[in-house]
Amino acid sequence: MLSLFFVALVSATLLPGGSEVWLARLWCVGEPTLALWCVATMGNTLGSMINVAMGRYARRFQDCRWFPASPRSLARAEGWYHRFGEMSLLVSWAPIIGDPLTVLAGVFRLPWWRALAWIVVAKGARYALVLLLANQWLAPYCR
Repeated sequence: MLSLFFVALVSATLLPGGSEVWLARLWCVGEPTLALWCVATMGNTLGSMINVAMGRYARRFQDCRWFPASPRSLARAEGWYHRFGEMSLLVSWAPIIGDPLTVLAGVFRLPWWRALAWIVVAKGARYALVLLLANQWLAPYCR
């Protein structure tokens, strides 16, 4: 379970990872489904909240020459973020776009509790779907 927590946490940061496969593997060997869901959701949510924190911290460096986003691209991202709003965090589970969305939530100072609420819903739904699919497709090969 501890390994699942860390794999899920790292998978939610800007580092690559594959927590879904690890979750399905642990389910397949008989670990309790609810515990797996809770651990994966908590780890992945914590990883995303680390991204939010990095975004909040990074904003203070936006005027530095080495900052990775130009003022123009930051303004474009802000317009996009305000157009779609905080509900865009419902796709924070998605590969490639999910991690930057959580960073943007921090950059644009979404309150912590609101970011947490949207992220928990997104991550929890994703892991519930993974476990449902594992039950449907992997059950004959497991346990």
